[in-house]
Amino acid sequence: MDVDAGHGAALGRALPTPSPAPDLTLSQRLRSFLSFPGNDDDPVSRLTKTHRGIHPSADPGVLRRGYAIAENMHRGQMRKSGDPYITHPLAVAQICAELGMDTTTLVAALLHDTVEDTSYTLEALHSDFGPEVTHLVDGVTKFDKAFYGKAAEAETIRKMIVAAGKDVRVLVIKLADRLHNMRTLDARSPASRARIATATLDVLVPLCDRLGIQALKRDLDDVVLFHLEPDSYARIDDHVRNRPGWNEYLAEVSSKARSALRRQRVTAEVTPRPRHYYSIWKDTVAGGHPVPFDLPRIAVVVDGPPTDCYAALGAIHGQWRPVAGRFKDFIASPKNNLYRSLHTTVTGPDGRLVEVLIRTETMHRYSEYGVATSYRYPKVADTADPSGADQLSWLKRVLEWQEDTTDAAQFLASLRCDLAEAQITVFAHGQAFELPSGSTPVDLAYELGPQQGDQCLAATINGRLAPLSSPLRDGDVVEIFSETDGHVEVEPNAPRGPRKEWLGFVKSSQAQLQINRYFDDKNEPGMSIADKVKLGRATIGLTLRKHDRGLASEVPLRRLAEELGYPDLETMLVAVCERNLEPDAVVEQLIALVDHPD
Repeated sequence: MDVDAGHGAALGRALPTPSPAPDLTLSQRLRSFLSFPGNDDDPVSRLTKTHRGIHPSADPGVLRRGYAIAENMHRGQMRKSGDPYITHPLAVAQICAELGMDTTTLVAALLHDTVEDTSYTLEALHSDFGPEVTHLVDGVTKFDKAFYGKAAEAETIRKMIVAAGKDVRVLVIKLADRLHNMRTLDARSPASRARIATATLDVLVPLCDRLGIQALKRDLDDVVLFHLEPDSYARIDDHVRNRPGWNEYLAEVSSKARSALRRQRVTAEVTPRPRHYYSIWKDTVAGGHPVPFDLPRIAVVVDGPPTDCYAALGAIHGQWRPVAGRFKDFIASPKNNLYRSLHTTVTGPDGRLVEVLIRTETMHRYSEYGVATSYRYPKVADTADPSGADQLSWLKRVLEWQEDTTDAAQFLASLRCDLAEAQITVFAHGQAFELPSGSTPVDLAYELGPQQGDQCLAATINGRLAPLSSPLRDGDVVEIFSETDGHVEVEPNAPRGPRKEWLGFVKSSQAQLQINRYFDDKNEPGMSIADKVKLGRATIGLTLRKHDRGLASEVPLRRLAEELGYPDLETMLVAVCERNLEPDAVVEQLIALVDHPD
């Protein structure tokens, strides 16, 4: 969405654009653009080829139609690099195609900026492509900063999260959009590059991780490192390009691993698994190493059930001595994005440490594509592996607590906390709960429910009574005692409900929001932008009834918003809600516009 450009890795940088068409109707212009030559001058050829390579039965015609409308609407708009703007939505669609997303997603990607940046309306989009594409485009359309100020970014993210609750493809398009903008960020000022890269690292990279799309997250990680730590990026790039004997060593390790697996009758594919730049940088910094810390790594993808992964592990450990404390079982205990794999480190040939990842083919697909897996492999069904619904349990939790906060800044801060990369797993009442690292028994109490949190009195950790402010550790077994369960005696005059001092140590968004809401109940609740839009629309509807009128569509409202100088209909509806526009005056102008269009 940002009009920026520059980094050489950008997709679709040199795409030609058709010459301007005469003043024809939209349908005539569409027909003129749908006749593409069958050669490299066809700007959609790479997109359709990639898409049909994964989905052979896909209809390329609808992609061409989407591109034609996008090109027509964006014609004359340029990016900061000087490239025609259409290169951006085309590149976003290409990224989605490479992930294996469906045709609907690709069409929405092509059109994702039209409603925000051109005169193309949601009504026209709905008429041309139907409700699914319309929902996806609306979900990634930003609120106008000129009208909403600092709240615009947070409210835009909230709107996107709510839209993703109905269709997660909204987030996939947004991530592809940000990836291309990050790849083409060099045309922006240094301050803008740092601001956008930091925002990407804080929110969008963790979102990508929660969706499990590692194929996309690796690219986002590396381009963020490129902009935020250019010297470190250059040092790691030089290291990766100049590793004598690296490929030969990985080939030797892979060959010996295959032999060990064959001896144990385990069928598996073994391949080198180079680590991306951000991963190398993170381990280098975390370990305080003077040079880039980059262990050789291989992936073992077994052709069989999950139990074969453990047989493969035995074969690898039989071949090389495992390093103590370096084994992790993400099959028995999947990560919070349902990533599943065995991780081990062994002392390989020449005494060098080697990392080994072991997983099934289905696990490998989910580890690479996450929620996109069901779109990339729609015919593959494996009930033993995570479904999209399970993978999005965190999103359901965010949708629940976002309804309880009306302050945009608080919502964004809570979302950042919820998406924190460091997570722990604790156990209570026979269930496992994912919490941010450093969480306390109070955080867990609120995960059990608002009432349990508000009435939390005491807790045991691994069978021992502990202060409510005690940080929990991964694997802890916790029991929560509340005012109503009868296990703790409560003095008659003792204060009831949560304590304000809890806000000083709780970590989870759920706990922070519930405690704040408890103490804010006496204050008049605020309203989100989405709520103001709904109220503004309802106010106009009620005012129209006083004139015995109604609206068959929102087209007249959008025309009126444009005439009054608002960037979109939603902004005008907010103005009506806040009484910056009087409903009676708006309705009078609306009736005049409909009755006397000239």
